[in-house]
Amino acid sequence: MADFPSKVTTETSPPNSQNSQQGGNSLRGLADGITAKMDMSFIRSIPAALMMVQIVGLLHWALIASSPYFVVPAYGWVMFVAVTLWLITTILFFMILFTVHRGLTFVPWPLMVMVYHGVATVLYFTAFLANAATVNVFWPGYFYGHIAAASFFGAVLTLAYGASAFLSYLDWRGDGGNAATSTVPT
Repeated sequence: MADFPSKVTTETSPPNSQNSQQGGNSLRGLADGITAKMDMSFIRSIPAALMMVQIVGLLHWALIASSPYFVVPAYGWVMFVAVTLWLITTILFFMILFTVHRGLTFVPWPLMVMVYHGVATVLYFTAFLANAATVNVFWPGYFYGHIAAASFFGAVLTLAYGASAFLSYLDWRGDGGNAATSTVPT
């Protein structure tokens, strides 16, 4: 009984066991380099504040979805742009917040974020124009206020994506845009 603690081991398998080498867990190698810790300096930055505004932009598509938007075909485009960009922005925000992007060094992050925000600005501008041009279809009616408020939020989100694109450009230009020197936003 006295030698019991010395015989006990907590090791269940060697670090590179046969399971992971024979395909037992094929995603293990991909996720090994990814660690998740919260970047508190990001949450206090202007790009994070703009991304939070973009995430709260779900009000834009929620206002449209609460109305009979199917009456005007243009709102199909507005809803597609609003929902798609909201989902992508939310995913990107949490990837940067939890520093997942630092484990994915093969992606030129400053360039990718700049291109994303630039494309999002153009898409949101077209969605805003479609929304603003068709507000009068709902006049007079109960849903006029919903669509008019959605048009306002579309303008705010266009400006937020434009500001994010500008700040992303400054970040990308700051490190020269060379993926070989640095692929992680600071």
